[in-house]
Amino acid sequence: MNPDTARDIKLLALDVDGVLTDGRITYGNDGEELKSFNIKDGLGIKLIQGAGVEVAIITGRRSNIVDRRARELGIETIIQGREDKLSALQELCELRKLSLKECAYMGDDLPDLAAVRAAGIGMTVADASSPLLAAADWRSSRHGGDGAVREACETLLHSRGQLDALEATFK
Repeated sequence: MNPDTARDIKLLALDVDGVLTDGRITYGNDGEELKSFNIKDGLGIKLIQGAGVEVAIITGRRSNIVDRRARELGIETIIQGREDKLSALQELCELRKLSLKECAYMGDDLPDLAAVRAAGIGMTVADASSPLLAAADWRSSRHGGDGAVREACETLLHSRGQLDALEATFK
C-alpha cells in the first residue's frame, strides 16, 4: 500500500455482512436475527480510531445488532438500509468535507463495487466476489468476519508509519 495514499485517509467505511461478519445470518426460534463479530476486528477499529481515522458503517441491511456493535466500538456514523453504497459514501464525504480520495472503503460483494472503485483505497476480503477481488486496491488474506478488518486497519497504520507506536501503548 502506498504510504502517501494511506496517510491521506481520514475515513474508513466498512460494509457489515461479509466484512465485519462472515456473511451468515442466523435466526433464532423467536425470529431474532443473530450475527457474530470478531473481537480482533474490533481492536483493529479502535487502533485506527486512535490514529485519528474516523470509522463508519455503510450496510444494505438494517439490524439493531449492528447499532449495538457500532456503539460498543465508538462508531458514530452508521448508515443502514442503503443498497447504493457509493451514494452513501459520497453523502458522507460531503458532510465531512472530504474527497473520496481521503476515504478507504472495504466491501465484499457487488453492492460494494462502485464504492471500492471510487475510494482512495478500495479494500476487500479474501472471500469476496470475483469483481471485488479484481477491483480492490488491497485484499486481505483473511475472510470476512475472521480478522480481515483488523488486517486492513493494521496495514493502513503500518503504511502510515503509526502501527508500532499504537501497539506500544499495550506494552
